Amino acid sequence: MDINTPTRIPAGIDEAEWAIRCDLAALYRLVAHHKMTDLIYTHISARIPGPEHHFLINRYGVMFHEMRASDLVKIDLDGNVVDPHHPAAPTTVNKAGFVIHSAIHAAREDALCVVHTHTAAGIAVSAQEHGLLPISQHALKFYGRLAYHGYEGIALDLEERDRLVADLGANSAMILVNHGLLVTGRTIPEAWNQIYYLERACQAQVAALSGGAKLILPPEEVRLRTASQYGRDPNSPTMKLAWEASLRLIEGDRTDWRC
Repeated sequence: MDINTPTRIPAGIDEAEWAIRCDLAALYRLVAHHKMTDLIYTHISARIPGPEHHFLINRYGVMFHEMRASDLVKIDLDGNVVDPHHPAAPTTVNKAGFVIHSAIHAAREDALCVVHTHTAAGIAVSAQEHGLLPISQHALKFYGRLAYHGYEGIALDLEERDRLVADLGANSAMILVNHGLLVTGRTIPEAWNQIYYLERACQAQVAALSGGAKLILPPEEVRLRTASQYGRDPNSPTMKLAWEASLRLIEGDRTDWRC
């Protein structure tokens, strides 16, 4: 099957929503493939076109490696399930996931996709006072464009949404202190690019610090130039190539994500 061709679209879902569902389910599986999961916790969401700002998020309890387009639940900005294919039970969607993702989808029109992870490297860097250091090419992708949000406990308080959005500002990547990583994307492939490289930057930092040797930091002008060299076009040919290449990693899974 062509990796760009969705399977039969279920009744009640239009083509635009189904395409987003398929890409989002694929992104869940890619995150699982690269071992960025935390059992059934953490979330990836994507906004559906339309003025309602409805967005898709994982059905609570489905593991990332088994996610399918039909497993994603459509909810509104108040956390209500507006998806006829899923029951509106209290356990359908995780509340902490709703709080974080609804805040960003409501405030940032450009944030079509939001990814939040709890990886060992991401949590480790989030607990380091200096944050992400400019010691690798991967880290320099985010130089001057990385936000931080202080830890307030499990994200169950709706009032935290305003503070989270204020801390994120206009950035598309953020470290949640003592918690993990968060990125946004104007497209799902861009969100994948963001979380992949932020995670790799954190892994490199943890490895470098574990060696105990003095670290080399590039001069400021090199940091700025490198950051500017990274493309900012979410539809660039190279990003499309990277997305399609990544999809080949999960092609042939036991159950198809496009169902």
